[in-house]
Amino acid sequence: MEKPTKTRYSDNELQEFKELIQDKLRMAREEFLNLTNSLSSPNSNGTEDTSGTYKTLEDGSATLEKEQLNQLAARQKKFIENLEAALVRIENKTYGICRETGKLIQKERLRAVPHATLSMEAKLKQA
Repeated sequence: MEKPTKTRYSDNELQEFKELIQDKLRMAREEFLNLTNSLSSPNSNGTEDTSGTYKTLEDGSATLEKEQLNQLAARQKKFIENLEAALVRIENKTYGICRETGKLIQKERLRAVPHATLSMEAKLKQA
């Protein structure tokens, strides 16, 4: 008799993923906090006394750096939201199920990308 295809991860497996996600979430929130602190703190390079010639270059550089920090912070915020959504899926016991194929997403993929909602099969079809 054929072994039935597994349709969801066991509670123990879900607990393992939950712990992995909570670790990543803690680190992501710390990183987000560091980024937002960097954005809110004034430029502390101590360049007030440099000559005016370099002031314009530094202003441009500071603006570019702020834009990059903003982009990183926005990306980090989205990552946090995706991880939080994954925790909800764990609670609903729908975690690890591909939203396209309905099949289980491989554990290796979930360990690498714990907020994944697509199996590699579905992901490659998108490309």
